[in-house]
Amino acid sequence: MVRIIPMASSSIRPSLSPFRCSGGVSSSRFGVSLSPVHLHRHLGFSNLGSVVPQSQFFGFKASKMSRTEETKLGKPLVGNVVRASTAAAQETEALEWVEKDKRRMLHVVYRVGDLDRTIKFYTECLGMKLLRKRDIPEERYTNAFLGYGPEDSHFVIELTYNYGVDKYDIGTAFGHFGIAVEDVAKTVELVKAKGGKVTREPGPVKGGSTVIAFIEDPDGYKFELLERGPTPEPLCQVMLRVGDLDRSINFYEKAFGMKLLRTRDNPQYKP
Repeated sequence: MVRIIPMASSSIRPSLSPFRCSGGVSSSRFGVSLSPVHLHRHLGFSNLGSVVPQSQFFGFKASKMSRTEETKLGKPLVGNVVRASTAAAQETEALEWVEKDKRRMLHVVYRVGDLDRTIKFYTECLGMKLLRKRDIPEERYTNAFLGYGPEDSHFVIELTYNYGVDKYDIGTAFGHFGIAVEDVAKTVELVKAKGGKVTREPGPVKGGSTVIAFIEDPDGYKFELLERGPTPEPLCQVMLRVGDLDRSINFYEKAFGMKLLRTRDNPQYKP
């Protein structure tokens, strides 16, 4: 999921390059989520049929349970019937989307100062695999592709090393990548053992129960570790900041055919 946060304009040249998308078969679980600083809202986007909010699937079952309980108590069922009908319609629509939408995001490109050092960190600490490397000496750069599965079915990271450049200013537009792991605490200990930087120790997210942690790679790119069950696509989200949330929503919907999955306001968090 890509998370995007509105921000003021900046003249800093980002080290993060554009995402690339495809109209091929959709089998990755990677999507797009937007989060504004000024409006304090989080929004979820995706054009991948496999990325569907859990609320759409659980709402119908919850409604049926409530109806059963109210039947026992002799209370009116009208409200729950309406909710169940709405949840069922949402579930049907979501499943149709999974079957029909064939688009997916291919990879994200960003620059690093030491390619071998970054490859070592991603493979040993985050469990990624080096898929391929290519050197373009006439243009003075080298690429490395890493991920959790083949490029034809998974969202992957494309690292770029430019000859002679060992450091970049990441700027403020890029937020973090999200990686789903089965045991956040164990992953954090591995990162520490390998000399990695932990910026937020494992623990429940504020106001919720999901266990998370934050770490940084050797170049300072941030990763959020999210404790989840086994998944074929651990690389599950990217958070970016944007200057105009509504404009970005409109762009992603119209240019890429993505769907707004959810929104979340966080007025307690200041920019």
